[in-house]
Amino acid sequence: MRIGVFVCHCGTNIGGTVDSHQVAEEAKQFPHVAYSTDYLYTCSEPGQQEIQQAIKEHNLDGVVVAACSPIMHENTFRRTIERAGLNRYMFEMANIREHCSWIGEDKEANTRKAIELVRMAVAKVANNVHLHPSYFDVNKRVLVIGAGVAGMQAALDCAEGGLDVVLVEKKSSIGGRMAQLDKTFPTVDCSICILGPKMVDVGQHDKIKLYTYSEIEDISGYVGNYTVKIRRKATYVDWAKCTGCGLCMEKCPSKKAFDYHNEGVAYTTAINIPFPQAIPKKARIDPKYCRQFTKGKCGVCAKVCPVGAINYEMEDEIITEEVGAIIVATGYGLMNIEELGEYGAGRYPDVITGIQYERLLNASGPTQGHIVRPSDGEEPKRIVFISCAGSRDLSLGRPYCSNFCCMYIAKQAILTRDHIPNSDVYVFYIDIRAPGKGYEEFVRRAQEEYGAQYIRGRVSRVYPRGRHMIVKGVDTLLGTQVEVDADLVVLATAATCAPGAEELAEKLRISYDGYGFYIESHPKLRPVETNTSGIFLAGACQGPKDIPASVGQGSAAASKVLALFSKDKLESDPQIAQVDESRCIGCLKCAETCPFGAIEERELRDGRIVARVIETVCQGCGLCTATCPPGAIQLQQFTDNQIIAEVEALCQAWKERSSG
Repeated sequence: MRIGVFVCHCGTNIGGTVDSHQVAEEAKQFPHVAYSTDYLYTCSEPGQQEIQQAIKEHNLDGVVVAACSPIMHENTFRRTIERAGLNRYMFEMANIREHCSWIGEDKEANTRKAIELVRMAVAKVANNVHLHPSYFDVNKRVLVIGAGVAGMQAALDCAEGGLDVVLVEKKSSIGGRMAQLDKTFPTVDCSICILGPKMVDVGQHDKIKLYTYSEIEDISGYVGNYTVKIRRKATYVDWAKCTGCGLCMEKCPSKKAFDYHNEGVAYTTAINIPFPQAIPKKARIDPKYCRQFTKGKCGVCAKVCPVGAINYEMEDEIITEEVGAIIVATGYGLMNIEELGEYGAGRYPDVITGIQYERLLNASGPTQGHIVRPSDGEEPKRIVFISCAGSRDLSLGRPYCSNFCCMYIAKQAILTRDHIPNSDVYVFYIDIRAPGKGYEEFVRRAQEEYGAQYIRGRVSRVYPRGRHMIVKGVDTLLGTQVEVDADLVVLATAATCAPGAEELAEKLRISYDGYGFYIESHPKLRPVETNTSGIFLAGACQGPKDIPASVGQGSAAASKVLALFSKDKLESDPQIAQVDESRCIGCLKCAETCPFGAIEERELRDGRIVARVIETVCQGCGLCTATCPPGAIQLQQFTDNQIIAEVEALCQAWKERSSG
């Protein structure tokens, strides 16, 4: 076999702490190496041309590139050798940047390690075989999970691109968090005024099939051919008949139901429509508060409904949909304020969250836009905002920034002074993070034009004194203790992953971080893709994001789906597991460990049970190969023989060094 080795300097990224020329010279001594050289930037166009030229001049049939991460450039170099006539899988990459140059300053040691990595890569490619992808049909329908602003944007962009869209939302109306807001920063636009038309477009689009008050029950299949089971939860109202007239809400005797849309700052009725602009504008019964369900007698809504839409016998329904790609846009949650005991959250009615304050500001909220204290209904004159309540706090396990709190506090400070001109507004902050377009100017406007008093420092305690709340903290700029006598305290609580995010990730077979936010394939180069083919991310399910970023990601995910569906057939990666049926003992431990459900049971003609890999589902993770007791299942291009060849090459290097 004739192998070519190309060692990259990557400017000083590698060349600064690794002697790339020496690595290339040493590689010339390795078995099967017919050509070896170093180059300043191997991934550049001239660098790739040199590889192609060397393949032809030296009749190479295998290539090793020692450079950066395979995640970044493996496909680039595979395409390069393919253009020169080689099979793209006769290629290996040695990562001498992250594994050598970036982790140590000892150039001699780094160079030695780089030589050993190249030796291992050469040994592996010498055992590579030609692989060829297969092709399969694609179902050009897309599922969007979550109908907040990111999910709606993704659904509309896909629908406008000609795709059939299935949009699933767990609440009874689309709109998400944005539908709860009064105004948006930094333009102070009416939130529902700009969101409402988009909601109507989604509700009326003939390419979008909308399932509200529904959740994902199960997902199976692979990119291009997913089967999704959707649970349509019982609303106890026939939405085909309901006209949204609201008569049932007026007459409902149970008026102490928890109001989810208003975040509990007011009660609602057991049968309700969440807000006036809801889409679909249909009523739903909450059985936890409905007297018909809790006491077995009432039936007022059924008696007054003019179209006979009430159905107390309704049950959940499972619907199956076939799609080719999935966009996840499940948004974010908010931390339980009872974790913030030092602020009295959950104990004192006049300590509320930012989203609850947003509902008080909202004209369609429980107070019609009048700011009142929850304890006595009086208008507060001194309001304190506390930022980073639960976020950027290692002691609470949330060291991350919640992204949008600084901005919505500035917005609420401005709106407070608009609503109550003679009020005093204080903002306790650690530092202000306002990097978006017009954001810094907006915060300055809250301070200078509206007179909000910003105090840099953490609040240590909030406690009641008489009819007021005492906020004790420190001003780190002045170096003094601060005590503010407040009528109302508003906490900018930490953004968390959406409730149920981990369970959904397990169904989708995508990764999530320690906080429950979904992980993208690459934070810079593949920011809306996951490691599971055909599944994309949009919005705050990936981490806290504001509205512009969420909308941008919704469009980005839609463009990825449109690009995926631009082909009639998709290509499958041949680097997957393969079962040797003669060695398989049918224990199916591989099927139990496969995170993608890619292994199934198969009965041979002689009645023997063996494992079978579903080629289009397998993602080539290799878990099955590590699990198989007799070693009957092997991962293409990562077989036992190839790994042993790498280990032997490494041992040979150590042996030569110790003897020399």
